[in-house]
Amino acid sequence: MTNQEIYDLMARFDGSGLHKLKLSQGDFQIELEKAAPVVSAAVPVPAAAPAVAPKAEEAPVISAPLVGTFYAAPAPEQPPFVQPGDRVEKGRTVCLIEAMKTMIEVPAPCDCVIEEVLKANGELAAFGEALMRYKSC
Repeated sequence: MTNQEIYDLMARFDGSGLHKLKLSQGDFQIELEKAAPVVSAAVPVPAAAPAVAPKAEEAPVISAPLVGTFYAAPAPEQPPFVQPGDRVEKGRTVCLIEAMKTMIEVPAPCDCVIEEVLKANGELAAFGEALMRYKSC
């Protein structure tokens, strides 16, 4: 077989519904194989399955004001600004975001109780990403 005949065979095989082809002519052999197509089947939902209702009211979050590294404490050897259960006043620093060697203080948006710290110390935070959950007082 010439190269052109092999290319033609490959093109026809590619356009066909076949998944595997073996061809032998004298001492020449060629084997072509395509990956089997992925068939997705719809999974029926049982009629008796209870629908999961979204929570009526999610706890508000303190979000990252910019992209940077999240720091829970002012320095590695110091305690964190806040911990879950702490009551804080509006404007109090709850964490730091370091961006381009500049430390940005993130304040509490209102008088609140910190429910959960969502980021680990030293972890990268994206713009608008939730850092902490709080409950308004």
